Amino acid sequence: MRKTLVGLLMLSMSIFAQAQDAVFKDNHPERYEVVRGDTLWDIAGRFLSLPWKWPEIWHANPQIANPHLIYPGDIISLVYIDGQPRLTVNRGQGGTIRLSPTVRSTPVAEAIPTIPLEAINAFLRAGRIFESPAELEGAPYIIGGQAESVIAGAGNRVYARGEVTDDQKVFAVYRRGKSYSDPVTGEFLGLHADEIGQSTVVAHERDIATLVINRSNEEVRVGDRLLETEERAVNSTFFPSDPDREIDGLILDVPRGVKQIGQFDVVIINKGSRDGLVEGSVLAIFKAGEVVRDRISNESVRLPDERAGLLMVFRPYERMSYGIVLNATRQMAAMDRVRNP
Repeated sequence: MRKTLVGLLMLSMSIFAQAQDAVFKDNHPERYEVVRGDTLWDIAGRFLSLPWKWPEIWHANPQIANPHLIYPGDIISLVYIDGQPRLTVNRGQGGTIRLSPTVRSTPVAEAIPTIPLEAINAFLRAGRIFESPAELEGAPYIIGGQAESVIAGAGNRVYARGEVTDDQKVFAVYRRGKSYSDPVTGEFLGLHADEIGQSTVVAHERDIATLVINRSNEEVRVGDRLLETEERAVNSTFFPSDPDREIDGLILDVPRGVKQIGQFDVVIINKGSRDGLVEGSVLAIFKAGEVVRDRISNESVRLPDERAGLLMVFRPYERMSYGIVLNATRQMAAMDRVRNP
């Protein structure tokens, strides 16, 4: 009996080791020096066939406070610890501060991001999900601009009507978008609104507030709504991970009307925090199979779904989430499926 248990244990360890080895690409390098412009996703992709598995095989070097923060000049090496493959980091000169006796300078290198910084800008334009339309419809709204203008941009004054308290000074400007219901269950999921810009209250009389537009992504229009800015930090060092539950969802839409989906596009999916999604959850995207006519049986047949890319959730709400497409092997569209990778 004891020999059987030992045998099973050794077999399990062997299978685990093989599974760990399978995560690595056949042509992976033994070491890699990080350069400026790299991303964690790019580096992980050099070593791993499943880049989001990075945290599972990442070895925390004792001499480094936070091994997830990688800097230009660091050396990433593949080593074996207790028979298991691990990636380690040896700190280079990128994260140090150099002082000169004559000139004092502090060129501290910034940690490389998980994904390109230009892609992170898409987060800022994603918008916001309201779980109840009343939350948006009850907010103050723009009634006009200077000289009876119906549109305004950065630097212009606008007037809004609604309840504004004396301690509220800064408002985000939102424009109502689409309402979404689950295509399968019919449940109401939420209302998407585009963030148009930001404004500051400069005067307030009765239920009329005078505001200055500080910044705008497009023209502010009559009917746009004012709400307090959503407190959500935009983090460039996400740690991608597998969802801890089974996910079978759909891409509902692409904000701002884009039809075809490609790399670094932002999408809205019909799964959220109640389904176990968190910031950094990685999902595989499957292109919906086409419906074709079987000429032999004269029946309509749906072809199998085909894997088309990966997305990472960066802003989960209760019933919906925003995700960004990390890679794409073909064009995708709304109603394509998202599942565990």
